[in-house]
Amino acid sequence: MPHVADSDDSAACPESTSAHPPELRGGSRRGGPGRVGPLPPELLDDDPGPRDACGVFGVWAPGEDVANLTYYGLYALQHRGQEAAGIAVGDGRTVVVFKELGLVAQVFDEITLSSLSGHVAVGHTRYSTTGSSTWENAQPSYRTAGFGGPIALGHNGNLTNIVELASSLHERAGGLGATTDSDLITAMLAEHPGPTLVDAALAVLPRLQGAFSLAFADASTLYAARDPHGIHPLVLGQLEDRPEGAWIVASETAALDIVGARFVREIEPGELVIIDAAGPRSLRFAEADRHVCLFEYVYLARPDTTIGGRSVHATRVEVGRRLAREAPAEADLVIPVPQSGVPAAVGFAEASGIPFGEGLVKNSYVGRTFIQPSQTIRQRGIRLKLNPLRDVIEGRRLVVVDDSIVRGNTQRALIRMLREAGATEVHVRISSPPVRWPCFYGIDFATRSELIASGSGVEEIRESLGADSLAYVSLEELIEASEQPADALCRACFDGIYPVPLADADKLGKHRLESFGPATTEEVIAQAVRARVTLGMNGADPSPDSHDADIEPVPLVPTRTTGGSL
Repeated sequence: MPHVADSDDSAACPESTSAHPPELRGGSRRGGPGRVGPLPPELLDDDPGPRDACGVFGVWAPGEDVANLTYYGLYALQHRGQEAAGIAVGDGRTVVVFKELGLVAQVFDEITLSSLSGHVAVGHTRYSTTGSSTWENAQPSYRTAGFGGPIALGHNGNLTNIVELASSLHERAGGLGATTDSDLITAMLAEHPGPTLVDAALAVLPRLQGAFSLAFADASTLYAARDPHGIHPLVLGQLEDRPEGAWIVASETAALDIVGARFVREIEPGELVIIDAAGPRSLRFAEADRHVCLFEYVYLARPDTTIGGRSVHATRVEVGRRLAREAPAEADLVIPVPQSGVPAAVGFAEASGIPFGEGLVKNSYVGRTFIQPSQTIRQRGIRLKLNPLRDVIEGRRLVVVDDSIVRGNTQRALIRMLREAGATEVHVRISSPPVRWPCFYGIDFATRSELIASGSGVEEIRESLGADSLAYVSLEELIEASEQPADALCRACFDGIYPVPLADADKLGKHRLESFGPATTEEVIAQAVRARVTLGMNGADPSPDSHDADIEPVPLVPTRTTGGSL
């Protein structure tokens, strides 16, 4: 039987909830008909390419159907994770969590959504960058806080000091079978002696290193927080004309558009936002040192999203123009690798004067194999996803524009397919620089051995792919196209300069929490405590208690964030 967490009747006083776990639903249909998530490994190619950790969405909206709003918000963020989805809803007394492996549309139906009633919700779409793809690791993660009441949390990003954090937790802070850094954050919040979740957040957030964009909630209140570098996006929006107020937090502005919310502003790096009946309020838990992931502009974000005041679509088109000027090619047709290569191909065609065409047809009913977890080599996978238009490309010299090359298997297969379909020449142009360094902040290429460019020059890569020519846009041109200051971007995968210090290699990796041996966070923490790993805490000094901190109103004027103090 599921447990239900109760509190008093006041929706404005989440701190008064009593200590019972939230109600947990889902998991019973794993493997059943119509509930599968990723495609079977035998149908996938082994080049998942750049894959982001997750998408997060949160709603505080009394009188609204928050579960449905969250469902549509997650639909807009499906591209950020296809392994699992979940929604947690609070009604002032309880928090109900429903999560399942699979796509948003596979996980939720009308009956499920109608059972999730309340005024505050947190939703999540997952791709695993720490912890395996299991039901237990699906989010929102959930705990009962020692100071009373449930916590549900969604996390986009990846922490780099998880071993250190796990060693600091008490054995009683264990979980329900999860092995993720997200569950670790939730456990730390729950373990804090309180007396409120705000106090816990101000104590815990400065201790986290790496990338984190968080949406979390108790039974009554919505919270959002972003790491001091603002590596992955997180935005605040408002549903207007609601007498009691209605607020949204989301990984991307496109999710605000889908639910009809007005963009207010970005959640600042190092900021904690609290939303309840008193309206949105803001606290700073760390000084901002902005380093937004440059790969968000290249591939991760939707083209209809805005980051740092700059349209992602406009950035990609401009990169294509600059690429055409940097690396021209004699050809008859410019074709994109759909869909993420389309804007850059448009820009390349525009600047080069070579006609733009669609030479590859994408099967819209196949999930992004880029963010599927399989690493199994299957040539059928690429054909399942993309197929050439012979009558368009036969007898023609092609410029093929793609957003990036990670391992190279997809591009190698595509070039072979295009030649089989009659292309006389295939010139590959890439709208990002060579990916030479692993990412530890939430994109799943975590070892240099996975990266074709880490030990190979452009000519070696060209020969490996079988292209007639190969060129990448320069890092300088990509940065200029983003219209962001170079020192406000994380470029680590391109230049090896990491804005957040990294732990030793043996303390990094997707399955690090599992490599302790036991399978659950509870056992991991217990083992770490017994081992007494002595790793001293790094990072910012603890923030003051909420009783001594000034909680400032959130500015409602849409402004481009600067990373400065509030």
